[in-house]
Amino acid sequence: MKNILDLTAMELGRRIKKREIGVAEAARASLAQMEALEPTLNCYVTINEKLVLKQAEKVQSRIDSGELDSPLAGVPAAVKDNLCLEGLPTTCSSRILENFVPTYTAEAVQRLLDAGMVVLGKTNMDEFAMGSTTETSAFGVTRNPWNPDHVPGGSSGGSCAAVAAGECFYALGSDTGGSIRQPSSLCGVTGIKPTYGTVSRYGLIAYGSSLDQIGPVGRNVEDCAAVLEMIASYDKKDSTSVSRKDCDFTRALVDDVRGMKIGIPRDYFGEGLDDEVRAAVLKAAEVLRDKGALVEEFDLSLVEYAIPAYYVIASAEASSNLSRFDGVKYGFRAKEYEGLHSMYKRSRSQGFGPEVKRRIMLGSFVLSSGYYDAYYLKALRTKALIKKAFDKAFERYDVILGPTAPSTAPKLGESLKDPLKMYLGDIYTISVNLAGLPGMSVPCGRDRKGLPIGLQLIGDCFKEKNILRAGYAFECSRSYEMPKMAQESAAGRMTDNVTEKGGGAGI
Repeated sequence: MKNILDLTAMELGRRIKKREIGVAEAARASLAQMEALEPTLNCYVTINEKLVLKQAEKVQSRIDSGELDSPLAGVPAAVKDNLCLEGLPTTCSSRILENFVPTYTAEAVQRLLDAGMVVLGKTNMDEFAMGSTTETSAFGVTRNPWNPDHVPGGSSGGSCAAVAAGECFYALGSDTGGSIRQPSSLCGVTGIKPTYGTVSRYGLIAYGSSLDQIGPVGRNVEDCAAVLEMIASYDKKDSTSVSRKDCDFTRALVDDVRGMKIGIPRDYFGEGLDDEVRAAVLKAAEVLRDKGALVEEFDLSLVEYAIPAYYVIASAEASSNLSRFDGVKYGFRAKEYEGLHSMYKRSRSQGFGPEVKRRIMLGSFVLSSGYYDAYYLKALRTKALIKKAFDKAFERYDVILGPTAPSTAPKLGESLKDPLKMYLGDIYTISVNLAGLPGMSVPCGRDRKGLPIGLQLIGDCFKEKNILRAGYAFECSRSYEMPKMAQESAAGRMTDNVTEKGGGAGI
């Protein structure tokens, strides 16, 4: 018999629907895994066990009555801690919001709740999504389940590590410059950043408003496609939301890429790319070629300008978005101050961490008088040129294939010593956000240390189905692997026995 935690989200959803596994039973399996691994991994900021089991009972009754027919009804999941959930603390892993409890729920989260999601908790992240390692959190670092001495990536490192470790079956993350795809690559799971505007940003605490997008993290492409299908919607509460009629993403899951044109940018395989990552990604390209795809190299250009353009734009938007956290309306307030300006300064100085302060100062600088034209406007022009370069590429190709990250997961502490090196870790993911494109990371191997390697697939605007199709076809050639520590923790503890327990077990 398969252990419950060995199932993908969709497999579990099907078993719950057939009454072979109870919702509370699945929730308890996740909670037991969290109890065993959280002291080491620290994937979660907030866990509410009583709420989880109450939710499970309610969802089970809705399934039993026939009210819920979603393919993921009853499946336990996690939510990144920058997505608001009414009644549950939402901190952005920052001291300045450590006591903030929202009175409303993010639209993407609400759509999943309506479909029967059971929320296990809020996942750890880089403070205000600023970082690539989940080491800038005010609540401690998250560790990689493949090797706890290494980072899980970021900023959605808590979500990706939780999925990889079996501490949830899928999770929501946010992606501003690769924050879903990069940690998915480093943790050996699948993550999608959809086209900008596809998922409502209402209830997402903003970092870079023109770049942020919510997306799913799952064990495989099918899980991510199913979640994306549920959260994609037009929302009048979000002025950047787009009305789409082609959100039946699971229909793209066919093991057939015959005739699909796939481009490999030479610019992505130059200096700075680890040899083992290069070999694994090119081997994945060969798999797709063998399945009938037309694969060829081309020059994308402008790659070297993506990082400076991104950090100018994102930091400028962050300095504006984070100005609301001043100690007056909500969140942290310094205990000792003299007058209003002193309260502002002390509250923000004590409430924000070093990386957030660095980006606020950079953003304020590039928006200041005398530097706005020289930096911010130039970055916006560069962003437009990068979008044109992708438009030209998609005239020839259905999908662009490359690495997700230049290397596998670095050791804890290495990246924070050199922030510039940390920023360069996003070199292959940032352009996708600047151009508003969909991108996905799929596991494609491991290095000699046993750390996962991710394959990135990029599509044209609103062409998620192309990358889902290519990713699914590649995935059909390999099986999902779970980290050894997660396998050992789950083994023999929560094995489901359909014959003995039957439908609704554990309720």
